[in-house]
Amino acid sequence: MGERKLESVFQEPSLWKNKNFMFLWVGKVISNFGFQIYAIALPLLIYELSKSALAMSMMRAVDFFPNIFIGMLAGVMVDRFNRKSIMKYAVIIQIAALTGIVLLIFSNEIAVWHLYIFGFILSTSGYTFGNSQHSAIPQLVSKQQLTAANAKLTFVDTFVSMVGPGFAGIIIALYSFGFSFSLYLICLVVMLAFLLFVQVPQVEREKKQQASVWEDMKEGIHELFGNKTLLTPTIVTVFSNLSASLVIGVLIFYAADVLEASEKEIGFMFSFGAVGGLIGSLVITKLRKTMGRGKIYAWCLFIEIIGLAVLIFANTWWLIGLSLLIRSFAVIMSNVVYFTIRQEFTPNHLLGRVAGTSSMLMKLALPLGLFIAGIWAEFLPIPPLFIISTCITAVLYIVVRRSDFSRVE
Repeated sequence: MGERKLESVFQEPSLWKNKNFMFLWVGKVISNFGFQIYAIALPLLIYELSKSALAMSMMRAVDFFPNIFIGMLAGVMVDRFNRKSIMKYAVIIQIAALTGIVLLIFSNEIAVWHLYIFGFILSTSGYTFGNSQHSAIPQLVSKQQLTAANAKLTFVDTFVSMVGPGFAGIIIALYSFGFSFSLYLICLVVMLAFLLFVQVPQVEREKKQQASVWEDMKEGIHELFGNKTLLTPTIVTVFSNLSASLVIGVLIFYAADVLEASEKEIGFMFSFGAVGGLIGSLVITKLRKTMGRGKIYAWCLFIEIIGLAVLIFANTWWLIGLSLLIRSFAVIMSNVVYFTIRQEFTPNHLLGRVAGTSSMLMKLALPLGLFIAGIWAEFLPIPPLFIISTCITAVLYIVVRRSDFSRVE
């Protein structure tokens, strides 16, 4: 009797029969493919226009700004208005910005400062879309389906990030920058068409006097810091991102300069990481049926420690690839766990603000880690940096194992 009851709790109806989720999922597949082309073409176009590595790195900084500076504001908008409307208008803004880039390219009037401005608009609307999508998922699927839904969305992101750059390189090589950006524009238009068929219920809110934007932001902050279940993995992720950025900031330089890996070998190296992410997104749903989410999250940190330990002793590009495979496997699973817990343990009318606040906090550590790694690599040997990253992750594992969060089902 007990076994039958447990089985019924975890049995999930098929997401493939959920039309709203499927329209959103297919739209994401198409738009993510287009984004990969954009992500490769944009820095290359900036370099062709400026011949400056600094100009390329500035574009990466511009991509960070929306998450850090307007994350909380976007969360307020997502909670105040219909999530479908937010997603729809976010895509329309992206289409308008990308149309501006395409027109400037074909008229030979494009300049680097144009790309900074339009790139910021695209990043801002893209982040707002992501927040709204994350907040809408609990309205589209049942609580029992949340892990599977997040795993499927993560699988799409990981798979496209693995195969997308290769296609993007071919398209850019065979055609023009204008054609490449136009292809992303078409993908966004198709995404908008699928999005029109998605039905997202209006969020039920308590009837009270309309608060100011700042008061709404504070409500999201209080909800995050008052939610003990969510606060622990949020803080852990902040330091985990710091640890990861210490590695990310120097990994390509280490592989190319110290290990003398070729561009092709570096490409294979990161493909290994994508494969690990794919495996993680496939495993997490089945693993969830036999293990509590707190334990899964803790074991993911332990697996990360193993991956970083491999990196410490890596003397060839394929060992770095193995490290990336192990770490990506763990990171993807822990991300799915975190997203699901944030959706499940946060009142839906506050989810946009909590997602915006937590995402902002987690991303703050990335620029700091990248800066530290860059300075370190200029004057000191790199392997000790990998040791520091491993030690930080080991401390985080101990913290999680000793916390109440490790017992969350």
